[in-house]
Amino acid sequence: MNELGIHILMEFNECPFDVLDNLEELEQSLNEAARAADATIIKSIFHQFSPQGVTGVVVVAESHLAIHTWPEYNYAAVDFFTCNLSMDYMKTYNLLVQHLKSTKHSYQTIKRGTSTKQIMHELPKS
Repeated sequence: MNELGIHILMEFNECPFDVLDNLEELEQSLNEAARAADATIIKSIFHQFSPQGVTGVVVVAESHLAIHTWPEYNYAAVDFFTCNLSMDYMKTYNLLVQHLKSTKHSYQTIKRGTSTKQIMHELPKS
């Protein structure tokens, strides 16, 4: 595989409702998390849902850092995609554990890229 990037999928459980429903704090936290990994921030866009929840993306020169929150389930999903393979994404992860006040959390990494063999999965035809 010609590795072009890494995608880090982060799961944050048992987070306080008020933390996951605060757009301003979440935007500040994700921008700080991007800086912690030495990412180059281009722009951030966040949206507050009604009655609760926030979705936001920090666009970085290396790709993106995104969050989706479900305060009613005390859960947040974060994904960090970067084409800078030497970026220290653990700094981002550890900072978000603290900012989201998560007592149960995990992550997985997925290598992204091209190979000579491509396996395509198509949706079933209806």
